[in-house]
Amino acid sequence: QVQPVESGGGLVQAGGSLRLSCAASGRTISGYVMGWFRQAPGKERDFVAAISWSGGSTSYADSVKGRFTISRDNAKNTVYLQMNSLKPEDTAVYYCAARPGVVTYSSANSYDYWGQGTQVTVSA
Repeated sequence: QVQPVESGGGLVQAGGSLRLSCAASGRTISGYVMGWFRQAPGKERDFVAAISWSGGSTSYADSVKGRFTISRDNAKNTVYLQMNSLKPEDTAVYYCAARPGVVTYSSANSYDYWGQGTQVTVSA
């Protein structure tokens, strides 16, 4: 099974950028759809972005479209989330998730494997 491990979180000012990485161990991510989710204190875990196994198809939450970009490097077994023009409302713990298959899903329940999360804090 795939075990995602997130990194790259931190504190950034509004308008700044961060790039999150998700390095998967256990087996290759080539046959997996990969997703990013986030959870703010007291809120549910929300979909951010997902990418198909080939990288040819991506989907985004409306709140991050045009600001965030998901990508993957199957040779490095890693998925990335480039976050630009960050806003205070982007503050959350960001989770990487994986599911076998080819179709991207936005529901957290559709993903089988989860990382521990990385904190992103955006100051005003």
